[in-house]
Amino acid sequence: MGVLTVYIVKRVLLVLPTLIGVITMIFFLVRILPGDPTHLLAGEQASPEIIERLKAEFGLDRPIYEQYILYLKSVLTLDFGTSYRTYTPVIVEIMSRFPNTVILALSAMLIAIFAGIALGIVSALRVGSVIDRAVIIFTSIYVSMPVFWLGLLLIYFFAVQLKILPAGGIGSPAHVILPSLALSHTPLSYIARITRESILETLSQEHVRLAIARGLPLRSILINHVIRNSLINVITVIGYFTGVLLGGAVVTETVFAWPGIGRLLIESIAARDYIMIQGIVIFIAMIFIFVNLIVDITYRIIDPRVRL
Repeated sequence: MGVLTVYIVKRVLLVLPTLIGVITMIFFLVRILPGDPTHLLAGEQASPEIIERLKAEFGLDRPIYEQYILYLKSVLTLDFGTSYRTYTPVIVEIMSRFPNTVILALSAMLIAIFAGIALGIVSALRVGSVIDRAVIIFTSIYVSMPVFWLGLLLIYFFAVQLKILPAGGIGSPAHVILPSLALSHTPLSYIARITRESILETLSQEHVRLAIARGLPLRSILINHVIRNSLINVITVIGYFTGVLLGGAVVTETVFAWPGIGRLLIESIAARDYIMIQGIVIFIAMIFIFVNLIVDITYRIIDPRVRL
């Protein structure tokens, strides 16, 4: 096997113990939350017999270690159990909402990547100028805005005042614009800052200064020497925020009434639907682990000097 193949196999083998650790932690954390889902389902006036029947139905009458072993086996086959609230398999509920979250997350990341990298490059190439200061001030203010406040501002100006975009919901490409803009503000600001710093650091390296001294075209230097060598730090930020957004943007989906898994999580917490909560959180953890795996492999492809 090649060096890259061995590297990928080692990274994949690390996924399983990480996933088991996450499942274990989430399972026991959810169990210590206050409230009993069977009482919520049966109602305050329910008899003890009904409560016991519901506990037996959902396996809550078994010892905790037995519940854990059964749940671990089922999760590893993508069976997250059945929702207390809807009596629907959790994975079915998640997958019915996840495509909406993917659409929103990828739209926001595309805005953040293109705008962030462009601002970072312009700022780095005009370091110390008015443009550079403007980019720094803009990203500082932009990243400091709470997403719910930015979302409400966007709704007020574009939906209420100008009436050119819908205020929320789903149904057409126009519905994606405002939540994507609101959701992209943090990754955009970080990507712009990291791109700027990475390019400035690369420009100060000896081989780049030598290429400039030899009179090579600026475009060739930027593409072959600067931007590629600056990508690793940028990819780290992109990978992290992609995982975050695919995990469900709870506040953004709530503000814009976007039916994604973030909003599903809020609904499940309100209903004390423990099975749904732990299923969503474990699914989000899986997304994070998968995205980090892709990022690690991308590191190795871009820069073979990276070692496990």
